[in-house]
Amino acid sequence: MTPAINLLIKQKVAHEVLQYEHDASAESFGLEAAEKLNLASNLVYKTLVVKLDSQTLCVAILPVERMLSMKLLAKAAGAKKAQMADKAEVERVTGYVLGGVSPLGQKKRLMTVIDESAQKLTNMYVSAGKRGLEINLAPQALIQLLSARFAPLCQ
Repeated sequence: MTPAINLLIKQKVAHEVLQYEHDASAESFGLEAAEKLNLASNLVYKTLVVKLDSQTLCVAILPVERMLSMKLLAKAAGAKKAQMADKAEVERVTGYVLGGVSPLGQKKRLMTVIDESAQKLTNMYVSAGKRGLEINLAPQALIQLLSARFAPLCQ
């Protein structure tokens, strides 16, 4: 059990945990999850942690097949600029290792923005907090649990 799964159980949120054998040589953790679980890649979302010009961290959740627009994320977060956060800081603040960062159950709750494409979905997949584990849940559940919002995030 990961903190993400424990949170969903504690909050009684409908979800499904899927597991696959993680390949350490995989270049894209999200695309690997989609492929190994035989899921459409537009349903699998990655969790990226970004540092805003205010020096605060922000979580961006977007389809694994898409690229994050720093300009769009900064705008959605009310900042002027954004850049990828330092790996060590991400791991320290979230409690998760890169490639297994879940938007749920992080050590410290961060501002979270979910790409608007998730609004149209009934269910989506995000990391369960460990490489090789994914959670299937409703986008609205993420919005509620994280006090997140939808915004355009992709180039």
